[in-house]
Amino acid sequence: MKKVFFRILIFLITAGIIGVFGLKWFISNRMKQIPNMTTEEVLEFTLKDNEEAIITVGIIDGENMDFVVYGNNGEILSQKEHEYEIGSITKTFTTSLLSKGIENQKYDLDDPINKYLPLSQDKKFPSLKNLVTHTSGLKSYYFNFEMGKNMISGINALSGLSRESIYKQLENNSKGNEIHPFLYSNLGIATIGEVMGINESSTYTKLMTDFIKNDLDLQHTKISDGTGDLNNYWLWNENDYYIPAGAIISTIGDMMKYTKLHINEEISYLADTHKKLVDVKNNSEDYEVAGIIIDGVGLGWMIDERNNIIWHNGGTSNFNSYLGFDKDKQLGVVILSNISPNSRIPATIYGVKLLKDLQNSK
Repeated sequence: MKKVFFRILIFLITAGIIGVFGLKWFISNRMKQIPNMTTEEVLEFTLKDNEEAIITVGIIDGENMDFVVYGNNGEILSQKEHEYEIGSITKTFTTSLLSKGIENQKYDLDDPINKYLPLSQDKKFPSLKNLVTHTSGLKSYYFNFEMGKNMISGINALSGLSRESIYKQLENNSKGNEIHPFLYSNLGIATIGEVMGINESSTYTKLMTDFIKNDLDLQHTKISDGTGDLNNYWLWNENDYYIPAGAIISTIGDMMKYTKLHINEEISYLADTHKKLVDVKNNSEDYEVAGIIIDGVGLGWMIDERNNIIWHNGGTSNFNSYLGFDKDKQLGVVILSNISPNSRIPATIYGVKLLKDLQNSK
């Protein structure tokens, strides 16, 4: 019984797929360690006596891209491109695919989700814009019996959930199509993937796999099948509802290439994802001190206007990541880590500090 309680506690702490404000627990408890630390000290602290750690740090500077792989006690390892779960950075892939569909006039951001999903037609539901900007009022997820069973079994709590149960959650918890205060929602972005799958008479997994390989030309990026060269990947079923919110696995080479595509803005529908759609006014003092700033939200991306940074982060039970870039200075940082986001200092803290250091050096 103690093991069951522990599994449930871990899920509640990590909130399923961690992203953006999933860092609240860490920051509020360890803030004293952050403000005066250099980027080197942050990395050193995270890797100290951490034998399983493999953190890959990628930097994009103009046309140059390079990366370093760090291990226990900051040891520089061979330049191997490991396969990491990128967690909620997956959401930016989902919204990039949606943006392509919008450009091709398949969707309109003002469309309510019941235009596409088998939901009540006489009720107001969030718009696509509500979902991509986390202003729908929907929570990150809604706990149910199926998730409880998964946790008791020690498997990914968000896998194998029935469409029927999730549609019922949307029916019962939707708050119309007005703009609500920013509330980060895995369910919201997962529903974007569901909309695209149904509208295309396909599945999100098939659509995203084609998009990754053929549009983005990322040959080492995939929807997770539980395999890779590292350990403790989450297991997903092929068409799980929450896949669009956090199920992509990638390498540092592909993620730097993906970042460069966004920096260059040569693909118009990728550039469109960077435009601010809503303002955000609920930054906490702790986040501000840690350098985690959200002044607005674009099509899935977090926008730090004060520092000219567009960014997203991600985390699963055993991985955490950060991607941020400055279009004007042609700078980008990607941090991929096989360490839990609740262990030591997460990738977001290090990534923000490193990107600001690079900005200040130019």
